[in-house]
Amino acid sequence: MLIVALTISDRASRGEYEDQSGAMIETWLAETVTSPYALNRVIIPDGVASVRDTLTELCDNVRADLILTTGGTGPAPRDETPEAMQAVMEKELPGFGELMRRISLEQAPTAILSRQTAGVRGKSLIVNLPGRPASIRLCLDAVFPAIPYCLDLIGAGRIETDPARVKAHRPPG
Repeated sequence: MLIVALTISDRASRGEYEDQSGAMIETWLAETVTSPYALNRVIIPDGVASVRDTLTELCDNVRADLILTTGGTGPAPRDETPEAMQAVMEKELPGFGELMRRISLEQAPTAILSRQTAGVRGKSLIVNLPGRPASIRLCLDAVFPAIPYCLDLIGAGRIETDPARVKAHRPPG
C-alpha cells in the first residue's frame, strides 16, 4: 500500500515555510491506519500543469494507491488543483467534496469557498483536502470511513483502520 501526501503550495515548495499540511496528513495516518503502508510526502508549486503532471506520474508510473492532496482548492488565482483534477481523473467522486464542505461549514462559513473533490485514475484514489491542518483532520475523519472500500472497488491496495479512530465501512459479504 503506497500513500502519497501531496502538498500543493508555491511558498512551501520554495521553502518559505514548513509544510504543516503534509505533516498533519502523516500524523493522522499514523494515528488511524493499522495495516502496513509506505508514505511519500511530496511538495509542488500551485498551477494546473504542475499538479496535473505530478498526479499523472503518481498514478500511472509510481502506482500510488491513495493520493491525499492538500492546498490549491480555494478561489484565489493560483488555486488550480480542481482544474488539474479534471484533466487527470477518469471518474469523479463528488460526494467526498460535498461531505468535506458540509462538515467544514460547521466550523467556518468560508468553507463554501472550497472546491475539493475526489476521483479515480486507474487503481489510484485521489482526494483533495483543504490546506489548513485542523481542517485536514476534520475532513479525513469525515471521509475516511469510505476510503478502504473505495480502494477495494478500484483494485488498489487494502487498508485497515483503527475502529476506535475511524470505523471503515465495508458492506457485508
